[in-house]
Amino acid sequence: MTSSTLTRARTRTPSALLVAVGLAAGFGVAQGTGIRALGGAVFALGGLGAAWLWVQHRGWAVALGLGALYVGAFVLAHVLALGVGLASCLAVALVTLAAAGVTYAVADRPRSGELTR
Repeated sequence: MTSSTLTRARTRTPSALLVAVGLAAGFGVAQGTGIRALGGAVFALGGLGAAWLWVQHRGWAVALGLGALYVGAFVLAHVLALGVGLASCLAVALVTLAAAGVTYAVADRPRSGELTR
């Protein structure tokens, strides 16, 4: 391993963080501003950033699966809030925790043999 590889391994941004920010901040921006499209833009940017990391580190198959999970979490938050009657902030919190947790387990957790710090 070169020193640049070691540095990159230690400073890599976890994609689960981008998933959590995309879902939670997208909701917060939409609620705070009243402009749903602006919240959707935050959601999309978080998803695109995470997808770029997934493709770079785990490949297209993982990126497509986690992308489906990300969009599915967005849809499920709406179903829980509008269909089931859960408070919207609670619905978003639940799906955010679930999506970020699965993302960490699949894409961000160090594989055996990787340098951890």
